[in-house]
Amino acid sequence: MTTYGTIPTSSSPSTNLEFISRAKQRIKTGLGTRRPWKIMFNLRSFGLPGGVSDAISRIRVNIGYFQMNYAIIMLLVLFLSLLWHPISLIVFIVLMGAWLFLYFLRDEPLVVAGRLISDRVVLIVMALLTVVLLLLTGATLNILVAILIGAVLVVAHAAVRKTDDLFLDEEEAAGLTPAGVAAS
Repeated sequence: MTTYGTIPTSSSPSTNLEFISRAKQRIKTGLGTRRPWKIMFNLRSFGLPGGVSDAISRIRVNIGYFQMNYAIIMLLVLFLSLLWHPISLIVFIVLMGAWLFLYFLRDEPLVVAGRLISDRVVLIVMALLTVVLLLLTGATLNILVAILIGAVLVVAHAAVRKTDDLFLDEEEAAGLTPAGVAAS
């Protein structure tokens, strides 16, 4: 007996719901690797650096620590700058899909040709690819201004955000220490 033309039972609504549920779970776990915004913008953790070397040290530590948060900020500024350029916005939305699957929602390390690719390399390649493809859409001035604004925001935050309490902020966010102990 042949079964040509029959609809497979694997595409039932429950399977589609499982797919949506798995996608939602991947989004939650993928974005869970970013640092909490509450820690990033804790007002007690801001202060002017003691000098240029202190500022550079803070920038290095904070960029490593808040890497995913800073990527989200840069992409948000870029998105907002493209609202009046429909073609660029379409390209950006397609690129956001690539960002989601290759950087934000990946739960396993990326392996290309048998080599393990670090998150930092993926971040750099995706950022360059995003900029190059968006520049090809003709919104060059908007994109360059958005990148400049995003970079200024990231560097300014990284320079004034103290780094000596980052481990305390992690413990506080996990509920391991009371808020009053972390502040002292």
